[in-house]
Amino acid sequence: MEYYLQLIVNGLVVGSIYSLVALGFVIIYKATKVVNFAQGELVMVGAYMCFALTVQFNIPFVWAFFMTLGFSVMLGLAIERMVLRPLIGEEHISVIMVTVGMSSILKSLVQLFWGTQIRVYPQVLPSEPIIVAGLPIAPVYIAAFALSLVLFVIFSAFFKYSRTGVAMRATAFDQQAAQSMGIGIKNIFAMSWCIACIVSAVGGIILGNINGINSQLGHLGLKVFPAVILGGLDSLLGAALGGLIIGVLENVCDGAARQLLGLGGFREVAAFIVLVIILMIKPYGLFGTKEIERV
Repeated sequence: MEYYLQLIVNGLVVGSIYSLVALGFVIIYKATKVVNFAQGELVMVGAYMCFALTVQFNIPFVWAFFMTLGFSVMLGLAIERMVLRPLIGEEHISVIMVTVGMSSILKSLVQLFWGTQIRVYPQVLPSEPIIVAGLPIAPVYIAAFALSLVLFVIFSAFFKYSRTGVAMRATAFDQQAAQSMGIGIKNIFAMSWCIACIVSAVGGIILGNINGINSQLGHLGLKVFPAVILGGLDSLLGAALGGLIIGVLENVCDGAARQLLGLGGFREVAAFIVLVIILMIKPYGLFGTKEIERV
């Protein structure tokens, strides 16, 4: 039983990171109705930027963290202004293909500047595990889960109570009506990409402190995609719960398969199997908005 409890705890930590990245997916989709297939590469770029500031420029980690967030804001603005704004009014498939191409460009740039080998962050927190309910948990895992939870609460409050957050929700509901009420749609799009880049960078930094980073970190976007679909593409709560569910499922299913069947690699397919089963029952995800079209 202790073995499976440890798997669940590890799954919650990984799932909290999935939730952050899934939050970026949902924010962009709610504002623009576009699925961003470069989300994983935004995670990778944020992780490498913080690594470069910390290791190569010898900047203290805390300052490097906030400088990376500033860089993420500028990256989000640059992507929206230079790449996506000219595509306003075009077919959604065109914009989606641009995000696919952007993911390849970002990955190539990372490999050009930092190579493909694994990079390890300097140790920020003590390595001695903390005993919680009889289970040894690394401090970096506790910090990762706490930071993810705090950020989700902050962004939830932002969308619910702030003027800008309400404007973003209005834009997501009906762009034409929001524009007629004086809301700057283009500014909302830019804000969406900035927030998506920020949460992706935080997720990348957390993963870097746990496992190190390499150019394959961009594949995280595909691993998070089942969490987004599971929770619903337009639901912030669904993104959070979907990430946690997928994280726990991956760890528990993989651990059970190794212990009971002696099989490895089940982690990669467990999430997709569960995703298919749930979508057969609820095609819009657990918390997604059901759309009814009349013709």
